[in-house]
Amino acid sequence: MSVTVNELRTGRSLVAEDLFESVVRMVMHEKGRERSFAEQVTDQAIAFVATAAVATVPMVPSDDVDEGLHAFILHTPDHHAFCTEHAGRFLHHNARPGIPRKVEDVTASAHAMKAAGYLVLDEHWTVNGANAAQCDSDCGRPYGQA
Repeated sequence: MSVTVNELRTGRSLVAEDLFESVVRMVMHEKGRERSFAEQVTDQAIAFVATAAVATVPMVPSDDVDEGLHAFILHTPDHHAFCTEHAGRFLHHNARPGIPRKVEDVTASAHAMKAAGYLVLDEHWTVNGANAAQCDSDCGRPYGQA
């Protein structure tokens, strides 16, 4: 039996390094996060937006990824250009204050990212501490690994 290993894409690979760094710095500054955390949620947020362009499910970010998503959105011209390139249109942020995220919706979003070929960092896909990413047939293994 042979095993096929697919290279998973990252959100980071979709934008210029200076934009990625600027979003990371904003997450660090605005949320008081360490660089490693900020880099990871920025990567996931960019992949989230790219997936939202083609997803067949409503996309709902996790608690962590939402931090990177908001920082990316605040880079308005870059975010607009990214949406235009990847979706052919501007993808509006539909804030829903007071309406909590549902783990099922976040799980569907993480799975859509996986199906689109993006690396999903499971530890950043939680809702109020409940894991929303590793709910498929991976048996606890990191996605994409045999």
